[in-house]
Amino acid sequence: MVEDSKPKTYTQKQQKSKQKQRLQQKIQSNDSDDEFLNQMILKNQENQKLQEIQEQKEKEQLQIKQSKGPAYDFDYPLIYSTFVDNSHLRNLNNWQEKEIKLQTQPPTIPISQQFKDQKYPVSHEIPYLGEKSTRISSDEMREKDQIHEKQLKALRKAAECHKQVRQYTQQKLLKPGMKLIDICEQLEDMNRYLIEANGIEAGVAFPTGCSLNFCAAHWTPLIQCDNTVLDYNDVCKLDFGTQVDGWIIDSAFTVAFNPRYDKLLEASKDATYTGIKTAGIDVRLGDVGAAIQEVMESYEVELDGKTYKVKSVKNLCGHQICQYKIHGGKSVPNVKSNDNTLMKEGELYAIETFASTGKGVVYDDLECSHYMKDFYCKQPVVKNPKAKALLNHINQKYDTIAFCKRYLERDKQSNYLLALKNLCDLGIINALPPLCDLRGSYVAQYEHTLFLKPSCIEILSKGDDY
Repeated sequence: MVEDSKPKTYTQKQQKSKQKQRLQQKIQSNDSDDEFLNQMILKNQENQKLQEIQEQKEKEQLQIKQSKGPAYDFDYPLIYSTFVDNSHLRNLNNWQEKEIKLQTQPPTIPISQQFKDQKYPVSHEIPYLGEKSTRISSDEMREKDQIHEKQLKALRKAAECHKQVRQYTQQKLLKPGMKLIDICEQLEDMNRYLIEANGIEAGVAFPTGCSLNFCAAHWTPLIQCDNTVLDYNDVCKLDFGTQVDGWIIDSAFTVAFNPRYDKLLEASKDATYTGIKTAGIDVRLGDVGAAIQEVMESYEVELDGKTYKVKSVKNLCGHQICQYKIHGGKSVPNVKSNDNTLMKEGELYAIETFASTGKGVVYDDLECSHYMKDFYCKQPVVKNPKAKALLNHINQKYDTIAFCKRYLERDKQSNYLLALKNLCDLGIINALPPLCDLRGSYVAQYEHTLFLKPSCIEILSKGDDY
């Protein structure tokens, strides 16, 4: 054993000696020691430069992933069931524990990947009132429902996206102290990502409304530097939409943290569901409005020692929804009226109600942020080159889908204000300013999108939350 170890030790010494000789020869082969050292420094600099290039490439790849959506990291674990505690939000229910087909937390898997068979969940169904109530159990009527299957598939896909976006929003974004601009932009990014936004084929249906307190509708932060913050004492109407092939899900709820607003929120929610239950085939729109008003104005709310009779905002209405046209031909009043127009089978509606401690009448106020191309505008004559270029962009990106100034800035449109004003002056683009009741008053809103199927009403946007 001792003899075997000696040759091995000797060989190692020989190797070290040869390495030393080679190193000496290499040093001697250079013109000078300084030149050799310079070469080593240059080599180190080259290696450092290559490392910086690699880091830059990784950074660019990360930016590309981020541009595709808010949840670019696909290492998030899969979840198979979910429960969201909404107890910090007044008048919203929890999202119940239930099986999820395929999703992560936060959401990173688009709706189409969750439902590869394109069989999107059928939403909440309720029977019609009166003699049509038996339709829900009729095989003949169920067979007739299939006539609308293509439209319903697009609507159910959009509805599933809406629910997942608001579930994430309620859990992660709706907290006192959050900037409204951050809430809107993160919500809209998630909306675009999950629905795989693609021009007018699919995407956000209109700018996210986050109207505060006395402002009832159509307010969204104007620019990225807006510093408006959601306060514990605010009443915020969060109204957003998702569209697939121009079929729009329009749904809203009220964000409040202070329990003193509970009755105000309950009034709107109760009135909205009353309107939904009253709706139906061959139902007069005026009767729907009367039912809404009766329930709404049965509520009272006490604020700072003063009791207010809740009023149903009479000049804001629900509406029929047509393809690529959020405000269709029929309006659903929120007060009793003589409107004898009938709801018809196969129609899509947004039932939305507004409960106010003010006058129950809204008017244009605050700076305009919402815009929409006129649905009936024929081929316009636009002479201003900048206005013409902006109109081309709007046609390609939005067509008759509503947009806001934030979206134009996101689209890298610069110096667009005069061009936009020109298009509004020509009647090509309609400005939709914020709608407000008396300053100092509070307005709450709830809204759902429903479809009048031959068999029953499908409340497409209904979730566990409201």
